[in-house]
Amino acid sequence: MPTHAMRAIRLHEFGGPEVLRFEEVPVPEPGPGEVLVRVHAVGVNPPDWYAREGMPDVPPELKPPFDLPLIPGTDVSGVVEAVAADINGFAVGDEVVGLLRFPTTLQGGAYAEYVTTPASDLARKPAALDHVHAAGLPMSGLTAWQFLIELGHDHPSPFQEAQHRPMALDSQTTVLINGAAGGVGHLALQLAKWKGARVIAVASGAHETFLRELGADEFIDYTKDRPEEVARDIDLVLDTVGGPDSRRFLRTLKRGGSLYPVYFGEFDDEENAELGVTVTATQVRSNGAQLAELGRLLEAGTVRVAIDSTFALADARAAHERAARGHVQGKIVLTVA
Repeated sequence: MPTHAMRAIRLHEFGGPEVLRFEEVPVPEPGPGEVLVRVHAVGVNPPDWYAREGMPDVPPELKPPFDLPLIPGTDVSGVVEAVAADINGFAVGDEVVGLLRFPTTLQGGAYAEYVTTPASDLARKPAALDHVHAAGLPMSGLTAWQFLIELGHDHPSPFQEAQHRPMALDSQTTVLINGAAGGVGHLALQLAKWKGARVIAVASGAHETFLRELGADEFIDYTKDRPEEVARDIDLVLDTVGGPDSRRFLRTLKRGGSLYPVYFGEFDDEENAELGVTVTATQVRSNGAQLAELGRLLEAGTVRVAIDSTFALADARAAHERAARGHVQGKIVLTVA
């Protein structure tokens, strides 16, 4: 077992990247059904800065419970250090990857040298993958998987009453991915190609070569062309940017098409019905079994995780500043050990 102290990034107040403090804290102990992981790398995701800011734009009833001080972070790659007595799927020394406790809490605790999590959140790390690339996979990969391939749960969405049901993708399907170079986008592009779909990638011009190498059939540089004005007859738009501007993609869809906004915006049910389109979303959830399926695609070389940049754990502030500058290509990852 580790000594009783570890280093972690904690916040004691909400705010900008400067509230992230590198401190010594106690090592957590695994409870029933849980595993203690020695962290090697941590993926950086939007919920990390939502937690850091205290989710100021979210109505109180939609906020998960979180208390200060908190250790942010949900995406981890590391090695099993200890297991609760009731665990038989994992053993000390196993290399694992996981999306931790999401969306039930924002204090996932991954920005640390050790973290506990339910064993069901974990999958074995693909042997072919180093910890940095593995840490970039969980939240972005599971978001792409649950939106495009298989939802895998029946929890109600906070955004809509209807259950999200991914459209079947094949060689007859044209998918447009907005924000294709980002964490979710670049993995969604590869999953859509795996299913045989024709993919139109939307990003800024600097990402064109990267996205064509990942398999994009067409590329729209949004700094030169408005995708909603040049794209037509699309079966499915996955808008990884989402939010209030997502509605502009409705006009690109053919009747019977769908728009999946990863960050939900305001939509008009009557307008959607008139256009004959479906707008549907979900909230990504931890799922070790789905992560294992993604891991097999990575082992096979069908999908790869691209790394934008890495920062030491102590430099989490710089990682958040990098995220805020935008134009990220793939994933930002913190290295721990």
